[in-house]
Amino acid sequence: MRTKVGVVGLGYVGLTLTVALAEKGFTVYGADVSPAVLESLSRGRPHIFEPGVEQVLAERVGRDVHVATELPRDTVDVAVISVSTPVDNITHRPNLANLAAAARAVAATCRPDTLVVVRSTVPVGASRRVVLPELRAAWGDEVRLVMAPERTIQGQALRELVELPQVVGGLDARSLAAGIEFFGGLAQTIVPVSGLETAELVKLSNNCHTDLIYSFGNEIALISERHGLDPLEVIRAANLDYPRPDLAKPGYVGGGCLSKDPYIMIDSAGDRAPFLVGKARQLNEYLPIHVGETVVRMLAEARGRSHGTRLAVLGWAYKGWPPTDDMRGTPIATMMRVFSAAGVAVLGHDPMVTDDVIRQYGGEPVGLDKAFTDADAVLIINDHPDYRAIHVPDLLGADRPAFIYDSWRVLDAEAVTAAGIRYAGLGYLPPAPAAGSTAPVAAEVPA
Repeated sequence: MRTKVGVVGLGYVGLTLTVALAEKGFTVYGADVSPAVLESLSRGRPHIFEPGVEQVLAERVGRDVHVATELPRDTVDVAVISVSTPVDNITHRPNLANLAAAARAVAATCRPDTLVVVRSTVPVGASRRVVLPELRAAWGDEVRLVMAPERTIQGQALRELVELPQVVGGLDARSLAAGIEFFGGLAQTIVPVSGLETAELVKLSNNCHTDLIYSFGNEIALISERHGLDPLEVIRAANLDYPRPDLAKPGYVGGGCLSKDPYIMIDSAGDRAPFLVGKARQLNEYLPIHVGETVVRMLAEARGRSHGTRLAVLGWAYKGWPPTDDMRGTPIATMMRVFSAAGVAVLGHDPMVTDDVIRQYGGEPVGLDKAFTDADAVLIINDHPDYRAIHVPDLLGADRPAFIYDSWRVLDAEAVTAAGIRYAGLGYLPPAPAAGSTAPVAAEVPA
């Protein structure tokens, strides 16, 4: 049994795997190039938010978990590569320099019989094209290499690392057998596949399919908005007792994977660009721009101008449930450019994101009470449970926001309109309630 594991790259993927392995009795040696990350982890303090990680790390660092700038020489039985594979903001081409560097580091510090696991998300063929040559240059033909993609969701990673089926593709039969044995000590179910490339495409397929199905919900929202319809009513009615795949509700699509992996799949397609993947990503990246422009227009209609108005934005992390502080792919990054150009001052609130981060993105941190009393309008971007629990009338003062744009429709729409405040959401723009009256709310269709 291979019990000593090295993990190269202690970002979200590497750190959650490190903690999960330690809980299963493995001794884990983590390596990272960031002094700040290593300093924090050495004190048992994770640099990411993920339920359960801090508790396990605090208990096991220095005992079952060790961190340093590189793996200990000739020590580990398994070396997992979990470094970032960023996509260029302009060309959208993946940068595999970190992957190659990690492979060289593993080859330099580990024995030839070490099982090497590629965990990073890569274009199809990259494990064979980028990682394998670095290993063979140092070890000859003694390489044992598998690709085993990470497929967890933030907020549930430690559970899913055990409960989700673990896909494993090997360079050869010997590599595959070693990979199955290793992951058998972590995951409940192992799914062997025919090779490295199959495993690489499995990961891309999962994430790009998610991007696609969310984009269709957003397409419905944009069409509904043009016709004055309620997209949630359309989607509920379409799904009710209908035996085909459910339509997804509209929503922002961000995060470290869904905002990046479609471009890696496009790169994998070579000269023949995919028909759907790029269009879905284009639509999902357009949605924050559309909402930002819609909110600016609504501010101008309500206040006679947008310049000099104050907008309270609730929810700066890319998603609210499961809760996270992750700002990768957050819609506010795109929206802030729209608001800044229109002269809108932005107040910011998020239960998970620090005030310093909100300031870095150009917002002024405020409490929930100030968000509803000091702003001309309120925009809710994510569905954190704290926002679902808001009873708007309890937060209102003498000066009330002209409208609330509730992206995820988590508030009580009737309570908002009864307070004389216009209520809107993704693809849903009913008129403002008349003075002294309550505007009608679209009928609910049973879920």
